[in-house]
Parts: sequence; C-alpha cells; structure tokens
Amino acid sequence: MSTLPPPIARISRAVWRDGELRETSDRATPEETAIAMVYDGGTQAVMMATPADVEDFAVGFSLTEGIVAGLDEIESLEVVDHDGVGLEARMWLAKDRARSLTSRRRNLAGPTGCGLCGIDSLEQAVKAARHVTAETVFSAQDIHDALDALSRAQSLNFATRAVHGAGFYRPGQGLIAAREDVGRHNALDKLAGCLARTGEDATTGFVVLTSRVSVEMIQKAAVIGVGLVVAVSAPTALGVRMADEAGITLAAIARGDGFEVFTYPHRIVAAPGAALVAGASAP
Repeated sequence: MSTLPPPIARISRAVWRDGELRETSDRATPEETAIAMVYDGGTQAVMMATPADVEDFAVGFSLTEGIVAGLDEIESLEVVDHDGVGLEARMWLAKDRARSLTSRRRNLAGPTGCGLCGIDSLEQAVKAARHVTAETVFSAQDIHDALDALSRAQSLNFATRAVHGAGFYRPGQGLIAAREDVGRHNALDKLAGCLARTGEDATTGFVVLTSRVSVEMIQKAAVIGVGLVVAVSAPTALGVRMADEAGITLAAIARGDGFEVFTYPHRIVAAPGAALVAGASAP
C-alpha cells in the first residue's frame, strides 16, 4: 500500500484588509489529486479528489455508479501513488462483473466530483434510482444532533473551510462515520465505501450532507439504502423528484432553528422517543 500525499498544503498568500496589504502568511489549503478508478487493468474514470480515504472512495464509487452490486464483487484493491502525478485505485473484479463492465467501459476525465464519469447517454445520466425499503423513523432532534456532530467531525474543513462533508448518523449511537472531500459527490462516495466496508446497516440511520442535494446525490443515497437524507443546503428540483421516486425522505436547508422537508415527511417526528420506531407509512 502506497503512502498517500497529505490532504492539506500550506500555501503562502497576501492578505488584503481595509484597503491595504496587511500581511503575508501561510494558509491551510485542501489538495486536489487526480484519482483513477482502474478495473482489471483498464481506467473507467479519473476524478479530482482529496487524497484521503481513497480505498473508501474506490469502493463507494464502484457501488454508487453501479460498477459492482456488492463489496464481494471487488476481489482486490490497491492504491498506487504515481509520484505527484496522481493516484490509481486498482481493482480486480469477479469474472461475471468484469465482463459486464467491459461492455460499458469508457475512459473519461471529470472535474471535481463530476458525478457523471463513465456515462455515455442522457438516459444513464437520469436513470431511475433504487427504491429504498428503510422505514426507520427519526426525531427532529436527531437531525439537529447529526448536523452538530458532522460539523465537529470535519477536521479538514475546520482547517481549510473549503471541503464538503458527508456523515452517517444513527440514533442512540451518534455519528457512525464521516468523510470529507473537495467534491461533494466524492465525500458521499467515500461514506458509501466506508459503510460497505464496515458492514453497517444503512436502514437504521440517515445521511447528513453539507452540500446541496442534486439528482446524483439522491441516486447515491438510494444505493446506500438510507430512508432519510439531510442537507445543510438546498435541493435541486430534479433532486426532489428523484427523492420522491426513490422513496427517500429529503430534509434540506437544515439550520439550528429548523429545516424543510420536501418528500415523505412521515419519517420525521417531533418526539425523540420515536426515533427507533419502524413501519410507519407515508401519508
């Protein structure tokens, strides 16, 4: 296993304040590194991402982009550092999955967290999301606690103020996992990979995001299997429609004083005691 480059660099900059140049000093700045997703010796996608939790990123990307259906279809994974040029996440797949991938393989370089790598048709870009089966009910307090917990867990963002975060919260246990990246899709992919690799039951918790909720974020959350997605920022209209189609409760524009629920409000209740109740039905 290669030693990954540091996710933060110290960059010298001049500070302009009150109409004059006040000081010159260093600032913590997040790194962006080209990370190639390589399957059976062929590159499927190249993403610009934060060089941290790359194994989680590789697994999560593979799952949420439909390259594999489960962790067991990745037979081996190795991260290789190409001396400042970028990283390769080299994966070898089970034979049946490898044959399926060959038919859709396409080399594609994308911007930070583009979310569309390997897509070669409009139909694939807006493909239907999985329909979730999770029916755990959460309290409004759970949502506020998750937002606070994710904020405290974002060490990279605390240092740089320039990265997105994605977390998985379970009532009674708190924030189970959190991942950060310069790309919002990447952060969610890293979280998906982490949950898959640790065997977490996603139906018993929910995803909390620091970014806006676009259609790709809902598609990825549906693969993870959560019934609730909470976001600090606003959703797109297509993101709302996709959440409705997938059966996901979408709560966004979440702040300390409240949040807005766009789909399936039955999964959010006022009383903390209802947080572990399952089986509620949509109104």
